[in-house]
Amino acid sequence: MAECCCAAATDTLDEAPRCPVSGARTTPVDLRTVKALLTETALARLSATAAHRFCADPSCDIVYVDAGGARYLTSDLRVPVWQKARAGSEDRIICYCFGESEARMRRELEATGRSLATDRVRAHIAAGRCACDLRNPRGACCLGDLGAAIARVTAASGAGHPRG
Repeated sequence: MAECCCAAATDTLDEAPRCPVSGARTTPVDLRTVKALLTETALARLSATAAHRFCADPSCDIVYVDAGGARYLTSDLRVPVWQKARAGSEDRIICYCFGESEARMRRELEATGRSLATDRVRAHIAAGRCACDLRNPRGACCLGDLGAAIARVTAASGAGHPRG
């Protein structure tokens, strides 16, 4: 099965620009992703020629910043940004294409002792249904984030073995 639906743009850690508020390293994000996720009001002030970066720092309200200094906050997006949402909140969606959330993982863990979220998403990727490059605010494949979320939710729940 396919392991990832899209390749993320990368920087070396030394050259990655930093968020102007939090100082966290940012990652490049395609303009198509930014345009797809901004509200109408925020889209009206978008510079279509500037390079955009994504800030994943949960303590910072900035989601995107462009090379000209424009900032786009969580309130400027059509979807909640899981990196910015409080851990354990119901709206903490990890997979924007197929609705995999920490809440769903938690329910699945409580019922069966494990989450099959990664298997479900991999099946969708193999079938060519994924659009992380547009739907995920980070503009990149969610599988790594999904695996980390499953590990985090599993550790917090103490689950790991099917209940019988």
